[in-house]
Amino acid sequence: MNLILDIKTSKGNYDIIISKGILGDLLNYLDEFDFEKIFVITDSNVNNIYGKNIYELLSSKYKVYKKVISSGELSKNINTIADIYGDLADFNMNRTDIIISFGGGVVGDISGFVASTYLRGIRYLQIPTTLISQVDSSIGGKTGIDIRQGKNLVGNFYNPVKVIIDTDVLKTLDEKYFSDGMAEVIKYAFIKDRQLYDILYKSDFEELYNNIDGSMDRIIYICCNIKKMIVEEDEFDTGKRMILNFGHTLGHAIEAYYSYKKYTHGEAISIGMYRVCEILYKNGLIEKNLLGSLKNMMKKFKLPVFDENILNESLLEYIEKDKKNIGKSLKIAIVKDIGKGEIINGNIDFFKEKYNYDCLKK
Repeated sequence: MNLILDIKTSKGNYDIIISKGILGDLLNYLDEFDFEKIFVITDSNVNNIYGKNIYELLSSKYKVYKKVISSGELSKNINTIADIYGDLADFNMNRTDIIISFGGGVVGDISGFVASTYLRGIRYLQIPTTLISQVDSSIGGKTGIDIRQGKNLVGNFYNPVKVIIDTDVLKTLDEKYFSDGMAEVIKYAFIKDRQLYDILYKSDFEELYNNIDGSMDRIIYICCNIKKMIVEEDEFDTGKRMILNFGHTLGHAIEAYYSYKKYTHGEAISIGMYRVCEILYKNGLIEKNLLGSLKNMMKKFKLPVFDENILNESLLEYIEKDKKNIGKSLKIAIVKDIGKGEIINGNIDFFKEKYNYDCLKK
């Protein structure tokens, strides 16, 4: 059975379709679009598993070019983008053709940025293949690449024409990256959905990982629906959508500090979420049991909460460049209770030990 969500945006609507084995019906979902050529962007890991099959399926009906980039965050740079632009030109892609993003969050961010800028805009379709991209990064139209000073500092908003989520592909996902994606799932529970928290509380990591056909469709649907509602209310990330950044200000800084080599995205934001709650607890803004609930949930899904080798103060130069900085103010996503996220107006001093939190207690 297909689970379908329709996201409404200022530039038009698009569907998110969630189903087991939906990749086998991909040609049917492309029939509604009139085009001749497909440019597939994928990474080396996904290509090794699915590259041949997806190419043969698509090329049975269309002219197809498959671009394989190196897997990992280090590919998300302007040099990769320039290389793809050249291949698009060599393949004579025009504005009536379509780009397919076939991979995780890095591939999705790159594909969206390329699609939004080449020929001033080409349609693109998202097929996210990791848990973290299925529940989060493939939805909402954010595109971005990294520069030396920080993550996703270059990008724009550009929506796909469709998001196709095949939960069967999670069966080939390494345990580390399944855990990575669960960080975003936990984030949704803590910022917005107590019922999702209860599902996770009653779940077992090994059971979920080894039985993708069990509860994962429902969990993914819940997360996508939460993001759909938030994105529709704040499409361009100027207000309430910033609640989705819980843990991300510190998490992105941690990723950049370690040059994207020590932690996955989910691992870094796991540490970030816990550190934010630590700050809140130390200053009397949340109860100890909330901090403990977050810690236990992270440990259950094999996510880190500590990094004793790096202090928040060591991350300030990265935080200063964060996109959530507005003038001298920094929008900070916090959680006051399970399912109750908030946005507060603070500044970089929030992440310093001697910050006066009285203004946040009002």
